[in-house]
Amino acid sequence: MMFYKFAYPLPMVAFFAIIISQAGAYDPLDPNGNITIKWDVISWTPDGYIAVVTMTNFQMYRHIMSPGWTLGWVWAKKEVIWSMVGAQATEQGDCSKFKGNVPHCCKKNPTVVDLLPGVPYNQQIANCCKGGVVSSWGQDSSSAVSSFQVSVGRAGTSNKTVKLPLNFTLLGPGLGYTCSGAKKVPSTVFLTPDGRRKTQALMTWNVTCTYNQILASRYPSCCVSMSSFYNSTITPCPSCSCGCQNNNNCISGDAEIESVVGKNRTRSRNSNAMIRCTNHMCPIRVHWHVKLNYKEYWRVKMTVTNFNYAMNYTQWTLVAQHPNLDNITQVFSFEYKPLLPYKYTNDTGMFYGLKFYNDVLKEAGANGNVQSELILRKDMSTFTFKQGWAFPRKIYFNGDECAMPGPDEYPYLPNSANSKLISVSTMASFLLLVFSNLLGMI
Repeated sequence: MMFYKFAYPLPMVAFFAIIISQAGAYDPLDPNGNITIKWDVISWTPDGYIAVVTMTNFQMYRHIMSPGWTLGWVWAKKEVIWSMVGAQATEQGDCSKFKGNVPHCCKKNPTVVDLLPGVPYNQQIANCCKGGVVSSWGQDSSSAVSSFQVSVGRAGTSNKTVKLPLNFTLLGPGLGYTCSGAKKVPSTVFLTPDGRRKTQALMTWNVTCTYNQILASRYPSCCVSMSSFYNSTITPCPSCSCGCQNNNNCISGDAEIESVVGKNRTRSRNSNAMIRCTNHMCPIRVHWHVKLNYKEYWRVKMTVTNFNYAMNYTQWTLVAQHPNLDNITQVFSFEYKPLLPYKYTNDTGMFYGLKFYNDVLKEAGANGNVQSELILRKDMSTFTFKQGWAFPRKIYFNGDECAMPGPDEYPYLPNSANSKLISVSTMASFLLLVFSNLLGMI
């Protein structure tokens, strides 16, 4: 009878595991975000085909930073890669069966990476050779594309005989992406440079990859601290936000920093072991400071600090969710773009650095931070400093959600301060009027 007791729970456990894994890949702030990999067969060869592979990052605020993307798959038959333009396989594999013309890669499961900038022109195609770095769609759609060309042999030579590759994997540059199976779609149509003729691919298939932060790491990669002008208390990042401190996973003193960082800059090291020892152990901290209160506006200062001595964050992005972002008036030192995932909601915005000014968040140290200030117009029907309303609901850095303090730890508004804050502008106007009258009497 014990058999019947466990007859249903096991399938239900599997069902919920699938649901949870799929839900983790869904981003409510970017519901349509994904990386689409498109294969366009542009010509047939005696034993296969030539295809242009295009990777487009449709994620609004999650880019692929250095050292770039790594794409893998498994061949359905006994295919080989004869040659590549704009990318290369990381391993050639066993090509001993071939005499004379040796393939570029003979592995059943090739792994491909982008070429570095500056390669000869005969090894380049459009949108290649950026070291695998791909911008987010919201930040720069023109740089959110990466392409390469591949010549495949020992494959089919028609739409009916070609077998689609299997088991696609994508590192961007780390873990977190899950890819669908390849699916045939209508052939891509190309327009000639003069715009007078259309051609189309002989065959096209797509692969869609989505990001899941839970798969990327068991811990967050950033945290949020808070402060305000109306309370002297600073709310720090939650302890152990990104893991807990031990003797081997962080750098504590200046002497250790000099010995470890200075002597090993040219050697490849585990960047996680190059983080400054803190109570939160996060490589990135975002600090939100409620700075000033005006009659019709209020002011916020944001500071992003890098605690990683081994990494610069290029083309970084910061996403904040707050109800007053629907009425943002001015942003200093950062670029700003509202994110509108839903038609009637405008409470989310993306911030990123000005090109050639602060679009690189440098490694930990004196220059390892970027700052901005925001001026927001008040909606008097909703604005308040009570109950932590002035602080963000969520913060994302480079597409990963940051660990937030608990609501009960937010800087609180003193009981007598609310009326004082509201009356500051009124009192200033009153004093100005009295002063003017006194001058008139004199």
